[in-house]
Amino acid sequence: MATFMLHSPWEPKGDQPKAIQSLIENFQKQIPKQTLLGVTGSGKTFVMAHLIQKLGLPTLVISHNKTLAAQLYAEFRSFFPNNAVEYFISYYDFYQPEAYLPQRDVYIEKEASINEQLDRLRMAATSALLSRSDVIIVASVSCIYSLGDPKDYKEMVVRILQGQMYPRDRLLRDLVDIQYTRNDFELTRGRFRVRGDVIELWPSYIQLLLRIELFGDTVESVSWCDPITGQMLQKVDSAMIYPAKHYVMPQEKVVAGYETIEQELQERLKELKKQGKMIEADRLNTRVHYDLEMLQEVGYCSGIENYARHFSRRKVEERPHCLLDYFPHPFLTIVDESHVTIPLLKGMYVGDHSRKQTLIEHGFRLPSCLDNRPNRLDEWEQITNNVLFVSATPATYELEASHNTVIELLVRPTGLTDPLVEVRSATNQVQDILACIQERAAKNERVLITTLTKRLAEDLTEYLQSKNIKVAYLHCDVETFERVNILQDLRRGKYDAVVGINLLREGLDLPEVSLVAILDADKEGFLRSETSLIQTMGRAARHINAMVILYADRITSSMEKAIAETQRRREIQIKYNQEHNITPQTIQKEIMTSIEYILDEEKKLETLEHSVQDPSEIYQAAADDQIEAMELQMREAAARLEFEVAAALRDRIAKLKGLPTQAKYAPKIRKQKKKRRF
Repeated sequence: MATFMLHSPWEPKGDQPKAIQSLIENFQKQIPKQTLLGVTGSGKTFVMAHLIQKLGLPTLVISHNKTLAAQLYAEFRSFFPNNAVEYFISYYDFYQPEAYLPQRDVYIEKEASINEQLDRLRMAATSALLSRSDVIIVASVSCIYSLGDPKDYKEMVVRILQGQMYPRDRLLRDLVDIQYTRNDFELTRGRFRVRGDVIELWPSYIQLLLRIELFGDTVESVSWCDPITGQMLQKVDSAMIYPAKHYVMPQEKVVAGYETIEQELQERLKELKKQGKMIEADRLNTRVHYDLEMLQEVGYCSGIENYARHFSRRKVEERPHCLLDYFPHPFLTIVDESHVTIPLLKGMYVGDHSRKQTLIEHGFRLPSCLDNRPNRLDEWEQITNNVLFVSATPATYELEASHNTVIELLVRPTGLTDPLVEVRSATNQVQDILACIQERAAKNERVLITTLTKRLAEDLTEYLQSKNIKVAYLHCDVETFERVNILQDLRRGKYDAVVGINLLREGLDLPEVSLVAILDADKEGFLRSETSLIQTMGRAARHINAMVILYADRITSSMEKAIAETQRRREIQIKYNQEHNITPQTIQKEIMTSIEYILDEEKKLETLEHSVQDPSEIYQAAADDQIEAMELQMREAAARLEFEVAAALRDRIAKLKGLPTQAKYAPKIRKQKKKRRF
């Protein structure tokens, strides 16, 4: 049992103590799955933290998107500063999967851009799981995608002990085997350099340098150093070097893989020729033999992951290893916003299989490429144990899986109740919204408006702006970072209202919003289902004057159920407040400091850019100093997950490195396309 030290200035209040106790007792009774029905603002994350502390199990928290995963990661880091809280999401800044469109005879080659910092965080997550038990991993649905075999990963760890016999040449070969690259001139993450009997290595999972000093064939000293200055920070007796990539395996597996690939190719060629697909057969034969030559000569090829089954010696249709296989058993799994996350887990396999099946039929890939895939939902169920579904609107799957073991978290610590719900005619909905915004703006309160289409959101925004209303629209065409800025500007008062479609739902924390207006609420469908309506209504639940207006000419079944559930919760909350003499208070929450920091940093960068003289007039020493300082700022920003600031600093450094100077700077920040090796 691991020791988790929870740090928080608050004590559980409202429904929280009862919910925490019930969850713990049920898991101790060997009830494998439970559902936590927690309303918006009830402190669900706080309850999760207490559950983790009491159970003492390594924990996986799954979120349905990267933004909410980052929020959870920050919260758990603050709750458990002395434990290993890690972040595991897709490491691609951009990803275009390989595909073929037979209708247009268009082949789309795989294209990807890897984020180095996210890659480091993923490596840190798996290395933490193998080195300690007090681990919390906050992950997106990418946690069910294929990773290397954890057994191979563990077996290929290099252990360094002070005083042990470790010949220098063997140590260098072992480092290469676990995917580290030697570079004696430029040391960056995943590389090592050799200077006589001193070996310096930058592990792929930590922002420190490992220095190994040998005396003959004996390890004389082991120390951790600053990667920038090289200054020794701590001398240690031993160190464990984990592989630089998740895909590592012994050489005998690689050699055996070549043979089985060739066997599968010959079998598939016979099938294609029998079907009269001579073009497809020739295409496949050419591609696979080219890939095999690349693998044998340089150790990798484009699309190497499609041959993963052969190298890992898995059977046909046997599930691939994923992050969950790295967890020690038993472990706790928390599915946040489960009503959205579970359908995503279910849908990942279906989409991947359909795309690859088309590639197979037209001779672009071998059938074994289907086995490099995300895990299916039923496979995920077999791996997980002690599962907690968390949602304000749990779906049928969660309720059935937990056998209706539902713990309700309805009473908020602040005493706030669910909003009042009013149904108004849709005939004059735009004029009515205009009056409501003006009324709320006079009280320094904000309004959220949801529409059914992007066109309507844009047109409504344009109309309201013509009436001198400070308003902005929000939909999928608005870039992610800009969405965050718009919502923060809404909180600051730059906007009185924001118009959106399906983005104004899970995860939005906007205490200043006192009114949510839902247009065309009687149009049955995904955006106006019972779940969607309840989630959207919850955006107003953090304000004492909370109200929801449903514009409709009839009351649909979804509306009726959503209104009834909201009223049920409201009655329970009011009764609790009366019994405990609680006066509801609007939630007071600071605007995200990370956004403010980013804005401040951008201003500093602009000032710095304007202060830079013509390149020909800058002294070499000054350029070196600027680059060194900005590289440090860039790493600090990336460590705080403020990648926009880090990217802006990267661009400034790249500009300065183009100056006429002979200095060789430490770690380049130019992104390089990573190539996987087996």
